[in-house]
Amino acid sequence: MKKVIFTITILFACCATMMAQQAKIGYFSYERLLKSMPDYVIAMNNVEDLRKQYADELKAAETEFNEKYEMFLDQQKVLDDAIRQKRQADLQALLDRNVQFRKESERLMKQAEADALAPVKQKLNKAIQTVGLMGDYLMIVNTDSEACPFLSPHNSENVSARIEANLK
Repeated sequence: MKKVIFTITILFACCATMMAQQAKIGYFSYERLLKSMPDYVIAMNNVEDLRKQYADELKAAETEFNEKYEMFLDQQKVLDDAIRQKRQADLQALLDRNVQFRKESERLMKQAEADALAPVKQKLNKAIQTVGLMGDYLMIVNTDSEACPFLSPHNSENVSARIEANLK
């Protein structure tokens, strides 16, 4: 919502400038260009490999817990109360560690994805700036946010191909 309000505010502010001079606005889909970059594919493959490692580790922890829990269920009737309570506490601690590991792995995956995409986004942003400066655009709008449902075809143009060319 903040992006939409910010974009609309900038557009209104630019209207006065556009009336005084013939200004061009470029537009493109950030998401489409980002996902078309070879660096993006490599980064996401690396993230997916890490995601699989975490999933394998989570599966192993879950299997270990299930095995210990089944063993406890089989033996609980013959165990002394103190031993049964100790094993229940051990199982609860194992379950708590597994839950904490799952939460931490989700946090780490989000961070790993952000870290992997940071240089890719930086490269794309630099290409956008270059195209904006070289093409003498007043602004270049990302149409992904749907903040600009209409851009005049007389004063705007799709700059996706120019940005793609600049990325190469």
